[in-house]
Amino acid sequence: MRVQRRHMLAAGVAVAATAALAVGTGLGFADTAPTGQSVCSGSVTFSAEGGAPAATSDRFPVGTRLRVTNLDNGRATTVTVTGPSGSCVLLNVAAMDQIREPGRNVVRRNVVERLDGGAAQQPAPAPPGAGEVRPGAASPGATGPAPRSACTGSVTFFADGGAPTATSDRFPAGTRLRVTNLDNGRATTVTVTGPSGSCVLLNTAAMDQIREPGKNVVRRNTVEVLR
Repeated sequence: MRVQRRHMLAAGVAVAATAALAVGTGLGFADTAPTGQSVCSGSVTFSAEGGAPAATSDRFPVGTRLRVTNLDNGRATTVTVTGPSGSCVLLNVAAMDQIREPGRNVVRRNVVERLDGGAAQQPAPAPPGAGEVRPGAASPGATGPAPRSACTGSVTFFADGGAPTATSDRFPAGTRLRVTNLDNGRATTVTVTGPSGSCVLLNTAAMDQIREPGKNVVRRNTVEVLR
């Protein structure tokens, strides 16, 4: 009788595990664990783009397929790169909704896998002096050509509080940057506090200083190095 009960208990556990796996997969959980080292470093965030799950990137060509896994909840999304951005991988709204925790706009613990082979191309470092403010250089709101930007692509943000700051995959902690939204002339001056997967990733306070109402991304921008 004890042997029979043990078999029944084991069978019940197996059924429950199978059901949990099926539910998890249906909700977008990864059906397999990440298989290798992440091809991107730092946090993953998103732009305000609509449509089917997709991503933009400063490291992968258009058409590249990526799988992004949130290690905090096991959920994953498979996306195709549709264009350039200022991040290693910048998800659109639909892709971010598949993997994020409720109320969070950034995925800190993640793995990004390239599904079609090949390695990521490291972004070219900013040329010496690129973006530095020199005497006579144009400032936000001034007429004349804007300084050459030290970053390319869109600027977005992560949901961190506190005073205006930024993270970066290109500038060391302590670097001071001025980010200008060319659509409205608004600018914010921030200090880099650590690494991320973007050339410049603003926190909430910094983004609020420059963004248009209801927009989570600044497409036309200039990033200047103030050191």
